[in-house]
Amino acid sequence: MIQLLAAVLYNCNFKGFATGHIYKGESKGVCVPGLNCYSCPGAVGACPLGSLQSGLLSSPFRFPMYVLGLLLLFGILLGRLVCGFLCPFGLLQDLLDKIPVKKIKKNRVTAALTYLKYIILLVFVVLIPIALKYPGFCKYICPAGTLEGGIPLLLANESLRKMTGFLFSWKCAVLLAVLLLCVFCHRAFCRFLCPLGAFYSLFNPVSFFGIRVDHKKCNGCNACAHNCKMDVKKVCDRECIQCGECIGVCPEKAICYGIKLPEKDGSVIK
Repeated sequence: MIQLLAAVLYNCNFKGFATGHIYKGESKGVCVPGLNCYSCPGAVGACPLGSLQSGLLSSPFRFPMYVLGLLLLFGILLGRLVCGFLCPFGLLQDLLDKIPVKKIKKNRVTAALTYLKYIILLVFVVLIPIALKYPGFCKYICPAGTLEGGIPLLLANESLRKMTGFLFSWKCAVLLAVLLLCVFCHRAFCRFLCPLGAFYSLFNPVSFFGIRVDHKKCNGCNACAHNCKMDVKKVCDRECIQCGECIGVCPEKAICYGIKLPEKDGSVIK
């Protein structure tokens, strides 16, 4: 329900879906925490990844400090809690995961594939905009942009439909492949491809609020990591999206949401 509320708040310009016009009000100058396409007709905020790429390609002598500052703020405060609760594309992946088919269980291959998103972050979000002057991730990969922006705009604008070509077909193929993979593999885009999740993961262990372990109660049974569908090795490592499912499987009730207040012995005050 929190994910749904976030998706609605990000895209509450409902008339835009009917008119096919992109909202350009003052709120579009502010980045939302999750992955949400700027070009979505309903979007009332900017996508942090899209804004970062636009800032990097706009001038070789100016760095997008404002966007980076917001990303750092979201990361330090929440880490990948954003992925678990505040990302519309994460909501879609969770819904697809509910389709009753045999799932690909996490293994050494899926663990290795988690590093791919860091390569995408470096190459498509940072290097391509700087070197080639176009938003590499938005242009070639982002399935959220195709689903939220490209398809609704084409449905509402006949003139745009006449301008589609190979690139849009490629983006639709990427979207279809990602959605299909998410049916069989839990949150595949988050785990393997999302550069925003890669960025937030760097702050996950030190985020101000999120999933915390009371080490006074923890007996080291590792039930939390074993039952997690993500490729985690321990609670709140770089792959943890802080969804909270581990809270219910902990036999010692040692896991909770809270503010990190470390004690001298390393335990956490709830």
